[in-house]
Amino acid sequence: MTLAELKRGQQGIITDVSSNHIPLKLLEMGCLPGNAVELLQVAPFADPMYLNINGTHLAIRKETAVHILIEATNE
Repeated sequence: MTLAELKRGQQGIITDVSSNHIPLKLLEMGCLPGNAVELLQVAPFADPMYLNINGTHLAIRKETAVHILIEATNE
């Protein structure tokens, strides 16, 4: 599943990141395989997504989130 498919409050572990489509800044802020991620909030019209990635709070667009693969840890 991709990060864009997470529902509010759902958590997962990043399994793969398509570095060709992800800005280097996101990788530097912890958007790397093995890190825990939780969807905290979604802005109106579902874009951007507000995430907690290993304690770092980030807002990313859905067009970027579809390139981050995760394994959900709770449903």
